[in-house]
Amino acid sequence: HAGIAAYTVGQRRGLGLATGRPLYVVDLDAERNTVRVGEAGDLDSDRVVAEAVNFIACEPPRTPLRVEAKIRHSHRPAAATVCALEGNRAQVVFDTPQRAASPGQSVVFYDGDVVVGGGVIAHPS
Repeated sequence: HAGIAAYTVGQRRGLGLATGRPLYVVDLDAERNTVRVGEAGDLDSDRVVAEAVNFIACEPPRTPLRVEAKIRHSHRPAAATVCALEGNRAQVVFDTPQRAASPGQSVVFYDGDVVVGGGVIAHPS
């Protein structure tokens, strides 16, 4: 392939694969220089772990916190539960699986129109 810099998670076009069914980039591994492809359902994640998390509207919650979360600017907010982890990390568990949550993207937590906090997606699960 042309190197992982030429691909993004969720990409369908330009993969150069003729399989008779649509395939999407579902994972990029920089250390191994590999691009993993799969079917549309392989893009769905019901949770993400975020790093460099900052809670703006409150202290890091000691108990699970109900929020709406966005995994990209154009994403509709999705109902989720945020659990603070050690080391400025958090786990975000979505009520319904979300499409193409990618490492390096921001995840932002809201309470209505108020930004509660956010971080950088380390990995989806």
